[in-house]
Amino acid sequence: MDEKAERQLTELLATNLDGGFTELVRVHGRAVYTFLLRVCGSATEADDLGQDTFLRAYTALQVYGPERRRALRPRAWLLAIAANVWRNHLRTCSRRPALAGVPVEDTAEARSDHRPGPAELAALADDRRRLVTALLKLPEHHRTPVVLRHVVGLSYREVAEVQQCAVGTAKAQVSRGLRALRRLLEPETALLEGVTP
Repeated sequence: MDEKAERQLTELLATNLDGGFTELVRVHGRAVYTFLLRVCGSATEADDLGQDTFLRAYTALQVYGPERRRALRPRAWLLAIAANVWRNHLRTCSRRPALAGVPVEDTAEARSDHRPGPAELAALADDRRRLVTALLKLPEHHRTPVVLRHVVGLSYREVAEVQQCAVGTAKAQVSRGLRALRRLLEPETALLEGVTP
């Protein structure tokens, strides 16, 4: 979302909370869902956690005055709420998400006119499934920053805002998460290539 559109959204939130909130959900709902899906691994849980996120956001916006609503950075603010909802869910839930049957729908828009054939689509789906499975094996403190940066597409500054840390710390968190993800994927890649790890 460009800066002008973001200002229009925050102005709408400041002057017409219900209309602005509807637009907030329309514009940022997919990013919240994608983040939650990739950290929890379940479409049903992501839906439930997303609803909780937007409920908490609306409740907070009702308390905020117009100037505070104008000063919001909506995407980072919503994703910070979603990350907190996820952390709270982890605290109250004793089980880890199941790794089998993880939905692997494409969350990124097509970036070229190239239309892959069936074999290429199958290979991409298999690669995506392995990546999602590996992501779900990461501990939450590694998974969240990686998903925010590389799945949702936040800048390091926005990741830092969501994680409530310095930008340098956010970069380090993403780097450590990627390193851990590579370690999880290396044995599988070696086995696929016929090399023992």
